[in-house]
Amino acid sequence: MAHLLFRLRHVTEEEAMEVRQLLEAHGMDTYETQAGFFRLGVDAIWLRDPSQLEDAKALLADYQAERLAQAKQAHQEAIARGEAPTLWQRFTAHPVQVTLVGVAILLLIALTLLPFLALG
Repeated sequence: MAHLLFRLRHVTEEEAMEVRQLLEAHGMDTYETQAGFFRLGVDAIWLRDPSQLEDAKALLADYQAERLAQAKQAHQEAIARGEAPTLWQRFTAHPVQVTLVGVAILLLIALTLLPFLALG
């Protein structure tokens, strides 16, 4: 029976291609599914051979750890160069979006605390 190995939803095409190449380079027997027009399915990479499951999971764990380290390093370098976006830069670039997110956060806090405030 096939095993879900890697979900492709919210994954960049670059990362998906790297995962495909990694699995292919190590001889993993995989296939892909698409979610379809109404998004009722799953965009994913599946593993056909259950005997390869542990090896495939180990490969993906190593790949994701390496990708995380690269992303952290790139972020630290951007901070050192002064190119990492600050909250103010994000606000000036997308004022409506940042304002709506702030209002949503305040609404959630108010709705969460309202029952406790009503008790007092």
